[in-house]
Amino acid sequence: MSKKRFNKRHYLMVRWSVVTIVIAIIITVFFVWKNSRIDPMARNDDGSVSGLTSVLERTVDEEMVTFAFEDVTEQSGVSFVHFGATRNSLLPEDMGSGLAWGDYDNDGFDDLFVVNFAGDILDESLAGECALFKNNGDGTFQDVSKETGANVVIYGMAPTWVDYDDDGDLDLYITAYGDNVLLQNDNKMFSDVSKITGVDDAQYGAGASWADFDKDGDLDLYVTNYVDFNFNEDDIKEAKRQYGAEVPFTLNPSSYSAQPNLLYRNNGDGTFTDVAKVAGVDDKEGRSLGATWFDFEGDGYLDLYVANDVSKNGVYHNNGDGTFTDIGAISLAADYRGAMGLAVGDVDTDGDDDLLVTHWVAQENALYENMLGEWGDSERVSFMDTAEDHGLGQISLHMVGWATGLVDFDNDGLLDLWVVNGHTLEEENNQTQLQKQEMQLFRQVDGEGFYEIGSEACEALSEPFVGRGGAHADFDNDGDMDIAVLKFGEGVLLLENTSESNGNWLRVHLSQPPPNAFALGATVSVRVGDIIRKKQVGIDGSYLSQHQTDVQFGLGDAKTVDELVVTWPDGSTTTQSDIAVNQLVNLRR
Repeated sequence: MSKKRFNKRHYLMVRWSVVTIVIAIIITVFFVWKNSRIDPMARNDDGSVSGLTSVLERTVDEEMVTFAFEDVTEQSGVSFVHFGATRNSLLPEDMGSGLAWGDYDNDGFDDLFVVNFAGDILDESLAGECALFKNNGDGTFQDVSKETGANVVIYGMAPTWVDYDDDGDLDLYITAYGDNVLLQNDNKMFSDVSKITGVDDAQYGAGASWADFDKDGDLDLYVTNYVDFNFNEDDIKEAKRQYGAEVPFTLNPSSYSAQPNLLYRNNGDGTFTDVAKVAGVDDKEGRSLGATWFDFEGDGYLDLYVANDVSKNGVYHNNGDGTFTDIGAISLAADYRGAMGLAVGDVDTDGDDDLLVTHWVAQENALYENMLGEWGDSERVSFMDTAEDHGLGQISLHMVGWATGLVDFDNDGLLDLWVVNGHTLEEENNQTQLQKQEMQLFRQVDGEGFYEIGSEACEALSEPFVGRGGAHADFDNDGDMDIAVLKFGEGVLLLENTSESNGNWLRVHLSQPPPNAFALGATVSVRVGDIIRKKQVGIDGSYLSQHQTDVQFGLGDAKTVDELVVTWPDGSTTTQSDIAVNQLVNLRR
């Protein structure tokens, strides 16, 4: 009798539990469906964010706007037309291009190289040239592309300046959809040495980053390849719907398989050999768009982080023997999102480098805080995404982020942030145009995180555009950082830092006997009182772009740097004390 009552009771409980679960699922599906039709970043009439994300919005006070920028493109003479052809809804068209700051003529002022996408892939008769703008040192630039031989015609992506041949001047490597190009600088004239050096890979090249990964003294090159892009005209007509928009098959990176990346080891004789597979960093499953070298845990060997689109990012620890270990899973920094731009810097001033990654729409940008030593194990390499805590999460939800940089705009000693945005979705009524978005400037406030002040700091940024590449440099040598951005299908946007109340600063330029004459990978630290700030030379990241190589520190109201320490790539150190601020310090090993 009791057994029967138990079975009946058990049966009724199970039946009603199932009914309850089914009802809960129906209600959940309804609300998910309903909310999926609403933009989580939609604005109310008063400008506030509607929905659940409104609790994460930050209010900007007038006193927070401590730096300012002015659009000086026209008066600077940087006149450039990017991709002058009409879009055909093809993936390689929309992904580029970038630019790079570097002093090619060694006159003390950074020059600007801008990559072009040659034109219509379907019509090779259309051709746009890359451009080199010489910095005149007075706020203006001169186009010297033709006279120097830098006016190459390629379906270009990323440029990088490097002294690969150890002759004391900067050469230029450019990735492309098609053959990559290495231009050798010989007395301010460039010649193509791609084939004889062995770096003329013909895959879909994206980012490129130089470093002495094996500590043999010379510079090696890591090249990220994107996807095996091929198409026919029927592919263009096939489409899917994403976020209510129709996306052609030929614009979806998931339509194509990934291409393996390359690690060119410098042979020491002017040639290179690809050792990516042997070293364990070919990342053959990653649709790679960029990479940056930096020492995750401070053991003296440069590790590697790879930004991948619609595939997990690559996190590779340098074993010190020419090989790497994939630590993506244990590092907590190998998220599967749509990653594009990278920025490296010590955001929290705790002595180790953190990493910012820009992402596709609705994925939020990530700020991977370096947790070295935080778990009680000083040897464990791990990161934690603290973007939301720093005010960088929800504000990026509706953005598609590309080039980026962590840099101290107001020289108060805290790293600020800039992010270039621009959609990959087409305009609803004009499929030859991509949707425009606002560029963002963030000021870091001590103890509070970041506040977006783009339109308040720069009137030109109130107008949206389709951004891709970008890099920062103090192009006018006045002690504050400026920005150059490449507008897709338009040209260059040159923003001069015109802040009036900036703090003090120190810029450090390193040189050493060849190879690696510009000391890429060296670490520079400055101490003011008990505060130590540290930067590594040439590891900043961005998207298809390169920042200035010299390291620059904001010092606030400090009048003197108590101690400056350089740890050179070979491990030797140079120390100087009691250094005056607001100057360029040249140090040679």
